[in-house]
Amino acid sequence: MSFLSSSPSYSSLTGFEEELPADNLVLFEVAWEVANKVGGIYTVIQTKTKLTVDQLGENYILIGPYFENSVKTQVELIEPPNLAIKRTIDCMNSRGCKVYFGRWLIDGSPYVVLLDIGASNWSLDQWKTELWDSCNIGIPWFDKEANDAVLFGFLTTWFLGEFAAQSKGENFILAHFHEWLSGIGLVMARIRKLPVATIFTTHATLLGRYLCAGNVDFYNSLKNFDVDKEAGSRQIYHRYCMERAAIHCAHVFTTVSEITAMEAEHLLKRKPDVVTPNGLNIKKFSAMHEFQNLHARSKSHIQEFVRGHFYGCLNFDLDKTLFIFIAGRYEFSNKGADMFLEALARLNYLLKANRSEVTVVAFFIMPARTNNFNVETLKGQAVRKQLWDTANVIKEKFGKKLYESLLEGEMPNINSILDQEDFTMMKRAIYATQRRSLPPICTHNMLDDANDLILKAVRRIGLFNSMSDRIKIIFHPEFLSSTSPLLPLDYEEFVRGCHLGVFPSYYEPWGYTPAECTVMGIPSITTNLSGFGCFMQQHIADPAAYDLWMTHAIN
Repeated sequence: MSFLSSSPSYSSLTGFEEELPADNLVLFEVAWEVANKVGGIYTVIQTKTKLTVDQLGENYILIGPYFENSVKTQVELIEPPNLAIKRTIDCMNSRGCKVYFGRWLIDGSPYVVLLDIGASNWSLDQWKTELWDSCNIGIPWFDKEANDAVLFGFLTTWFLGEFAAQSKGENFILAHFHEWLSGIGLVMARIRKLPVATIFTTHATLLGRYLCAGNVDFYNSLKNFDVDKEAGSRQIYHRYCMERAAIHCAHVFTTVSEITAMEAEHLLKRKPDVVTPNGLNIKKFSAMHEFQNLHARSKSHIQEFVRGHFYGCLNFDLDKTLFIFIAGRYEFSNKGADMFLEALARLNYLLKANRSEVTVVAFFIMPARTNNFNVETLKGQAVRKQLWDTANVIKEKFGKKLYESLLEGEMPNINSILDQEDFTMMKRAIYATQRRSLPPICTHNMLDDANDLILKAVRRIGLFNSMSDRIKIIFHPEFLSSTSPLLPLDYEEFVRGCHLGVFPSYYEPWGYTPAECTVMGIPSITTNLSGFGCFMQQHIADPAAYDLWMTHAIN
């Protein structure tokens, strides 16, 4: 199978597989993260498109928001080949909207419809009024994300309604909505009685995220929460209402794991009709014979970065250094970053007490608000490159003189091969490695350094990358990219170069990170409170045989 875990087909979810020919079914998949990387839903959609395109072909179309920076690098804008789609887009554009059509440049090259929410801001008050009149859901003016969700939802409903009219009843339309940010589109489609069958998938409940982040005894208290009170006290009541309305309006409600199904039943008051565990297309990772080679190649790139980052303080042997990491959405306690840091502090004490020669470099890959790269971090990579260039120049001169000496049939005189100029170059290079400060913890300048939760915890436990510490910390608050001037590796390459992934999540509805580690041959640690951890615990008798270790999370 090409998926770690299979999911029911759309036809089996809706029950129309015997009534409708495949040619008549048009599937629209609606999500805020279509061609817009924010979190895990981007991966969910990206990994399933190839199989869905193979099944439905041109009748599978994704709907997402238009963001120019993302579109420039991820989408090829084209003319719609489908006449009904073209008429729908032309009609909306003629009435003041900006709707774009293209191919998303990922595996399967699916069609995408992108809605420019900024161009429709003029309708926000009108649509918020309609939402209040029809659903009694009021959206405060200061919540930009909720306002964007209203714009995106109403534009989606407009598009679906116009497409249904242009199709003239020839197509059966199925719309699959992901998460609360797209939910208003589903709600309004039902209120306006559009001829559209709807599916809603929640990947994580809004209230669940907020409750867990607030350090409550979430799982033991799940049945007893006053959901209206809890949502109101956290100032997300309007968002909670948007999510709950979408779930109760959907023809079919699904979620991604048993643990999230239980959560949705208590917090959102509807039991999912079906649980569809997230899949992972493993074809792109299938290189069993290359695991060791790929690991060695990526590890060498990470080692080069570490050499630059710790220049002047590189008193540890990189051949005896382990690279471990945590990655994901920046949710300090939900993702287990707090537990990870506490464990690193204790491990540092044990390694020092036992005079271990092993060093551990722990990476935190969690996107946060920054304004640029840290100057000291960039300088480290520049110093490393300068040393490399100096070594190469001297090596070439040394090799040429050695070659000439051997041609003359004489044993080389090392003192004559390296002249004073060479020694001067080497001394200048050595002086360049001197630094007055410790290697930085964070690779970027944080917008709110003093209140950043990871940096505050680092200050509390005292892990400052000092030369005596056996644990070194590198916080990279940005998605990894092969075009980065700092750490030019894609996430997949980075994972392959590490030795261990650590994901001690307290709240994790699914969790792609340990699954990705597994298929890339990298051991990982997760908890029995994550959807993936629960899935493995239920379906695999001996998880350790798959290099997956599950711990019991403690609140």
